[in-house]
Amino acid sequence: MRDKDVRAAVMQKLTADYAKDCNTRIVQEMGIWSGSVRIDIAVINGELAGIELKSDRDTLARLPLQADLYSRVFDRLVLVVGSRHAAKARECIPDWWGITVATQGVSGIVLDPIQLPSTNPSPDPYLVAQLLWKDEALAVLEQMNLAKGWRNKRVKEIHQHLASVLSLADLGKCVRAALKRREDWLRQSRPRQFDMSIDTNLNPSFQIAGLVCSCGYCVDLGISPTVWQRASRWMANNIPSVTNQLLIHVDTAQTSSANTPPD
Repeated sequence: MRDKDVRAAVMQKLTADYAKDCNTRIVQEMGIWSGSVRIDIAVINGELAGIELKSDRDTLARLPLQADLYSRVFDRLVLVVGSRHAAKARECIPDWWGITVATQGVSGIVLDPIQLPSTNPSPDPYLVAQLLWKDEALAVLEQMNLAKGWRNKRVKEIHQHLASVLSLADLGKCVRAALKRREDWLRQSRPRQFDMSIDTNLNPSFQIAGLVCSCGYCVDLGISPTVWQRASRWMANNIPSVTNQLLIHVDTAQTSSANTPPD
């Protein structure tokens, strides 16, 4: 049972569940934390839900760190895991995550929910705000009549301001609305409901600020010193095998101060 088989089964179920719901977006490989980390599938409607996939052929080596990062952004999270890893996976994720076990059936992958997800007790408002591009974040401030003096600020400062002046509920609502209506993803017009890809690193206005490792990659230290400490210990044992998964390449051509998405 391969990752792509589990993904296909989950996408088939989500497509059926939300086929008639025009207010829901199903997102594959959604980038968070400045695009340095991607969750396998996200569901955007009245909440921001994430689904991480671990097939029998995968390992759980990265799961504890992934769980820590995802738990700071998403309202609900579900781990879809192969039966081989089901018992061990419980030790790697918070109790409020949902767990669905994927097994190989006669006619395809069978998905068995063994634990339903609860609401995230402690998302990080700054990281939620960070999902917005600069122009989107300013638009939110303008709607609240709070944009005066902030239009020429760095995007990181704007995100911090948003997180401080809006309640988490209002911030989450604004972020979800922006993600659902965002156009020109990956240099194309708005895709179909189940094909949209979100990656905050595609926004050229995002300023990368972090520590450059010997391999030429960087992690944003402004996000969380605690997470950085955990990440650095983990990376010490895995670099250079870790590249596109957790880390982002420092490319000055992609850190321009332009405020609009790529053409």
